[in-house]
Amino acid sequence: MKKSRFSEAQIPGILRQQDQDQTVVQICREHGISEPTFYAWKSKFGGMSVSELQRLKHLE
Repeated sequence: MKKSRFSEAQIPGILRQQDQDQTVVQICREHGISEPTFYAWKSKFGGMSVSELQRLKHLE
């Protein structure tokens, strides 16, 4: 399986940028990800804090 370029702490930070009135297109261009990737992350990690995400990864 391919390793992600983004750490567990970076993904929630990227998702929170949408709350700061940035469009999805701007966020994707800034970080070099596709819109489907952004929405997949949002469905999987949306609303999670960094500590919750790390705990989830540890349980997997």
